[in-house]
Amino acid sequence: MPDFSLRSPSIEIMDDLQCRGEVVDQTLRELEVINKWLGGNAVTMDGLSKLLRNTSSSGTITLADLGCGGGDMLRHIHRWAKRNAVKVKLMGIDANPHIISFAKKNISDIPEIEFIALDIFSEEFARQKFDIVIGTLFYHHFSQEQLIQFFQRLKQQTTIGIVINDIHRHPLAYYAIKFLTTLFSKSAMVKYDAPLSVLRAFTRTELLYILKKASIKNFTMKWQWAFRWQVVIPIK
Repeated sequence: MPDFSLRSPSIEIMDDLQCRGEVVDQTLRELEVINKWLGGNAVTMDGLSKLLRNTSSSGTITLADLGCGGGDMLRHIHRWAKRNAVKVKLMGIDANPHIISFAKKNISDIPEIEFIALDIFSEEFARQKFDIVIGTLFYHHFSQEQLIQFFQRLKQQTTIGIVINDIHRHPLAYYAIKFLTTLFSKSAMVKYDAPLSVLRAFTRTELLYILKKASIKNFTMKWQWAFRWQVVIPIK
């Protein structure tokens, strides 16, 4: 039985930045389905709405999706922005250039969305400025120390706020995703990475510790289905 008391240090296949080919493409297609049916998209969109509810910005909002994968979250945001007459500049950022190549093809019908292969710990990323930064099932890929350092810097790069949507580490979440991916997934990467993602994910206490150490005091945290933590951090 896995140890759920601490975050797993094991590495997911997806963390290999040289991953490429059909196995990655199939995984990204399946992640779109997983986020749709297990609430991932809704959690992020709800967090975004909460941020914008408290801002008076009437100009163009620059929004970056970190660990953007196939770009599906940005497609949802693009549609939402059009429906609500919100002016946005959308950027998808991922350290794996092969994933960025997939996203560009996957979202080729919306050429105004920009996709960039960029390491979030690089100096080049540190020079970027954003209004809003989102990350869906992204931050569990990093250690506690990396996240503390990253959020200390990110809050200086962001003017409106940050939305975190990540997994709650829990036995039920682990066994449920293990069962579902074994039954329905055609991707060996998904079958391996999805349960491991739960083991690398967060308890409430761990997330609170990371935010405290990053000197982030103004935030809301909410548990949402299915086993997701939604953290909304307004900068102003």
